[in-house]
Amino acid sequence: METLKNFYYFYKFKFCIVDTRWILNKSVDKQQVDEIVKALGIDENLATLLVQRGITTFDEAKIFFRPALTQLHDPYLMKDMDRAVDRIVQAIDNGEKLLIYGDYDVDGTTAVALVYTYLKKFFKKKKIEFYIPDRYDEGYGISFKGIDYAAENDFKLVIALDCGIKAVERIQYANERGVDFIICDHHRAGDEIPAAVAVLDPKRPDCTYPYKELSGCGVGFKLVTALSMRLKLPIDEVNELLDLLAVSIAADIVPITGENRVLAYYGLKQLNKKPRPGIEAILQHANIYRREEDPDRVDGESDNALTRELTISDLVFLIGPRINAAGRIDKASDSVRLLLAEKHEHALKLAANINELNDTRRELDNGITEEALNMIADDEELRNARSTVIFNENWHKGVIGIVASRLTDYYYRPTIVLTRANDLITGSARSIKNFDIYDAIDHCSDLLEHFGGHKYAAGLSMRPENVDEFRRRFEAYICEHLTAEELVPELEVDLKINFRDITAKFMRILTQFAPFGPGNTAPVFWSDNIVDAGGSRPVGGHKHLKLTVRQQGDDERNVFSGIAFQKGDLFARIHSGEPFSICYNLEYNYWQGKTTLQLNVKDIKFKENF
Repeated sequence: METLKNFYYFYKFKFCIVDTRWILNKSVDKQQVDEIVKALGIDENLATLLVQRGITTFDEAKIFFRPALTQLHDPYLMKDMDRAVDRIVQAIDNGEKLLIYGDYDVDGTTAVALVYTYLKKFFKKKKIEFYIPDRYDEGYGISFKGIDYAAENDFKLVIALDCGIKAVERIQYANERGVDFIICDHHRAGDEIPAAVAVLDPKRPDCTYPYKELSGCGVGFKLVTALSMRLKLPIDEVNELLDLLAVSIAADIVPITGENRVLAYYGLKQLNKKPRPGIEAILQHANIYRREEDPDRVDGESDNALTRELTISDLVFLIGPRINAAGRIDKASDSVRLLLAEKHEHALKLAANINELNDTRRELDNGITEEALNMIADDEELRNARSTVIFNENWHKGVIGIVASRLTDYYYRPTIVLTRANDLITGSARSIKNFDIYDAIDHCSDLLEHFGGHKYAAGLSMRPENVDEFRRRFEAYICEHLTAEELVPELEVDLKINFRDITAKFMRILTQFAPFGPGNTAPVFWSDNIVDAGGSRPVGGHKHLKLTVRQQGDDERNVFSGIAFQKGDLFARIHSGEPFSICYNLEYNYWQGKTTLQLNVKDIKFKENF
C-alpha cells in the first residue's frame, strides 16, 4: 500500500481530539455552472468544481487546464529588477567575484542551486561561490559572519535568496564593508526596506508586481529570467531549472495559483521526464526511481524509470524533508551540493548521507513531539489555553518547526515551540486556518530580538527573561482574536456526490485539475449511506482502516477501495454493516506495479455525529 507507507509518518501524531465540522462549500451560480457544462461538454459536478475555483468562462478554463509559460508575467514588472540586472551585468563585465547566499531550508537551498546553476556560466570557477548560513551558529537570514566572509574574500556582490527583506542593520554593515547586496525575498517587509543595491520582493508595499505569492526560489527564477532577457539568451536555459522551482513551491507551501501553478506544472513535467542527478538520487532512496543498468547510458542521463508519476505531495513528503534534513541536523550546504551534482554516482553518495540525516531528524522530532504532548497533558494551564507556547532548552533547534506543526494538528490552535540557541530563546510558530500568526507575534514584537515569516508560519527569537511575558501576551492576543468556534477544526467539502458519479471520464478530467496545493486543493467529496462491501479491515497495528465500500441503493458491483488514517477504532461499527457518511479525496494508489482508484478518506461520521 504505497499511500499508507508514504503518508503514515505525516499522520502519526494527527489524532482527532475534537469532532471536525464538515463545511459544505457555498452554492455557486447555477447559470455559470450551466454555461461551463455547455462550453466544455462536462458534467455538472465538474463544472461546479471549476466555478468554485473562479473559472466561469471557456477562456479561463483553457488557461486552467492548459498552463503555458507564456502566461508568466514580465520579470521587469518587479520593483528594482532593472537595478538588480544592471548590477549583475556590471559584475560580469568587470570580472568581479559573486557570492550566492541563501537560507538553509528547501526554498533557500533550491533557490541557491537554481541561481548558481544559471550564473556560473558567466563567471570563472573561482569567481563564484555559494554560502548557506549555519542554523545554529548564525541563525536565520543574512548574518554578520556571512558579510565578513564576503568582505574578507573579496566578494563585491552578494545575491541573497529567500531572506534579507528585514536585514536593515546587516545591509548597512555590508555597505560599510564595501559589499553590495541584491535581495531576493518573498516574506513580508518591515517598516524600513534595507538599503541594498536592489530589493526584489513582490510583497514589499511599493512593488506592483501582479502576482504576490512567489516562493523565494521563484523570485530568484524571475531574476535569472530578467538577466536572460537582457542578454538575449535562449529562455530554454532558464526553463531547464523549473524542476528546482517546483520543489520550492511545494515544500514552502505557497499557493499553487497563478504563476505558481504554471511554474509547478512545468517543473513537475520536467521532474517526471528527466530529474537532475541529485533529485534522481533522492527518489532512489525513496523507492520512487528504479535505475536500470544500461551499458550505453551516459552518466547523468535519466532512464525515465520512475515507478509512477510524481505529484506535489511527493515533493512535500518525500523530496522536501530530505533536502531540509541537512540544514536541520548538519550543514544545508550539503543539500545544495546534491542539487548541483552532475554525476549520478556522486549524487548517490551525497543522497545517502542526507537520507541518514533525515532518519535522524525523524527520530528527533518523534521524540520531541511525544515530550511536548506529555508536557501539555500534564499542565492544566497549557491544556486549557487557546494557544500553545511551549519551551524546553534542550530541544533540537532543527526540528522545532516540525514539532510545532504536529502540535497544531493535534490541538488545533496557534502554536509556538521554543528552545535555547546560545544566549537567546528561539522558536518556530505555526497557525490554524484563517488566523494570521505573524500579526499575533508582531503584537508582541517589543519583547523580541527578531521575527519574520508568513500568515501561517513564522520564526522568532527573544531573551530568556521575556519568555513568560511573551507567553502571557500572546495568549491574551489569541483569546481576543479567536472564538471558541474558530478553534474547532473544519473540513471544507467541495461537493456531495454519489458513487455512480465517479466515472472514468470524471476521473480523467479531475486529474487535470492538478497540480494540487494551497489555493487549488484536491477536491473533497461527501457521500452518504456508505456500507462495508465485505473487505474492510484494520491495518497499521489497527490504527488505520483499509476500506472496501459501496453505496446503499447503488449497483452492488460498484465497489471502491479506500484508506482511512487514524480511524481503526471504527472498524467494528463499519464491519457490522451500519451505514455511515464519508468525506474523501479521489486518488490513484500505486502498489506492486498496479494502479487502482481509491478513496483517501478524511473523516467518517455516523448518524448521531451530525
